[in-house]
Amino acid sequence: MVNYHQRKFKVLKNSTNGEVADDLIFEYQQEGNILSCQYAGGEIKQGQLLGTVNPAGALDFVYQQINAKGELRTGRCQSKPELMPNGKIRLHEEWQWTSGDLSKGHSILEEIS
Repeated sequence: MVNYHQRKFKVLKNSTNGEVADDLIFEYQQEGNILSCQYAGGEIKQGQLLGTVNPAGALDFVYQQINAKGELRTGRCQSKPELMPNGKIRLHEEWQWTSGDLSKGHSILEEIS
C-alpha cells in the first residue's frame, strides 16, 4: 500500500470548473487506510478532505471547502496513483461536485519535496 502520510502535492492540471489553483499545497495525513487533509489558498479560504486508501494506493474521498465568495462547496473524488521514475507520486483524479451544478472534472496532482 502507498503511504501518503505527510506527503505534499501540488496541482499540475485542473478542469476549468474546479476551484483549486496551482498555488495550493495539499499535505496528506494517513493513519491505517484513512486519509485526511486540511487545505487553503488561492480561491479556497478553508478546505478539508476525508477518505480511504485501497491496497493499490487509490484514493476515494469527499471534500468540503469555503471559497473566496463565502460559498460552501462539496464534492467527491477518486484518485489513481502513478509512480514516477524519480520515486514521487502523480495522482490522476476524477471528481464531481455534490453541490452547485454537480459538474464533473479531472485533475492531476504531483508530489513535491
